[in-house]
Amino acid sequence: MSDHQHDHDHQDLPEEVQTELERLAECLGQLHDPATSLPLDELDAEIEVGFEGDTVFVGVTLGYPCASEEESWSARVHEACLPLLKGGPLGGSQLQFELFSDIPATPAGDVPGPLQGVKNIVAVASGKGGVGKSTTAVNLALALAAEGARVGLLDADIYGPSLPTMLGTEGARPQVKEQKFFVPVEVQGLQTMSLGYLMTEDTPAVWRGPMASGALNQILTQTLWGELDYLVVDMPPGTGDIQLTLAQKTTLAGAVIVTTPQDLALKDAIKGVEMFRKVSVPVLGIVENMSLHTCTNCGHSEPIFGSGGGERIAADYDTRLLGQLPLAMAIREGTDSGLPSVAAEPQGEIAGFYRDIARRAAAQIWLSVGDELLPEIEIS
Repeated sequence: MSDHQHDHDHQDLPEEVQTELERLAECLGQLHDPATSLPLDELDAEIEVGFEGDTVFVGVTLGYPCASEEESWSARVHEACLPLLKGGPLGGSQLQFELFSDIPATPAGDVPGPLQGVKNIVAVASGKGGVGKSTTAVNLALALAAEGARVGLLDADIYGPSLPTMLGTEGARPQVKEQKFFVPVEVQGLQTMSLGYLMTEDTPAVWRGPMASGALNQILTQTLWGELDYLVVDMPPGTGDIQLTLAQKTTLAGAVIVTTPQDLALKDAIKGVEMFRKVSVPVLGIVENMSLHTCTNCGHSEPIFGSGGGERIAADYDTRLLGQLPLAMAIREGTDSGLPSVAAEPQGEIAGFYRDIARRAAAQIWLSVGDELLPEIEIS
């Protein structure tokens, strides 16, 4: 631990108590963060330790939304601190623990006005269609919000905007301000914008490349997003003009690549990883959809589309597998009916998968932004 971590004024505590609290902080620094598998010390997470009356106060601040993790962290902190609370100067003390999140912003250059309150823009992309990219984007956005973040969702899939169907907002029209800005449509706790809100049933999306990129740029920069921790962008499938436009016109915090275990889908996923690399966008990781099917009659599971592909790409391209989702009817039914899994069954198993993916992806952004930050340990 370096000296600047201990510049907090705690002169009024007896020396042996201070020493014990420092030991406690060091002990907590060894705890691993499940979303990154790194110890808190290495993550430069903020650890606060205080003592008053007969209570030891511990606060841990992570750089990603983690509301559902407080209980499991609390149990681990109690366990780690137990030996120091049994005897010695802190013997017999109570322990009070709180988990906080402080989400950093990806540093960006010249940002258009409506995007200035957006801390991180996350692209959800896939090399080919039909791999469940939009379903992943919508559930990822809902999961980040469920973990305590302020989240926007932009449906940039120019050719087949599916967000209105997935969130049950068909027929919604955004309000227009000053004749040029859109007000996002708020639904299920998300600020949303989609070309689907602007097109009527009878305007087919036969867009030429430049027009499509232009339309995307327009709804991205002319929507009044407000203060957001994350803006999740559901990209069109493929690796063409639109993807490059987005990567070049805005500073992306990172990209999540969605694939299925099929060889063909994996080849296309690799193209996606390579494209983001070329334009210096960090690949936060890979989500493998439809990875296992469990028979509803007999309970037997098998990988219909093959297995291990997402892991192989992650290893070959120095990124990570953020999660694998089963081929489950509930996932499709949820988005078809306008209530995606995370909203329909917040405590269900599938929502749990998406929340894990959301925390892992957000933690990767924290890691890449956090390189410039100094660690802090406060003892009071």
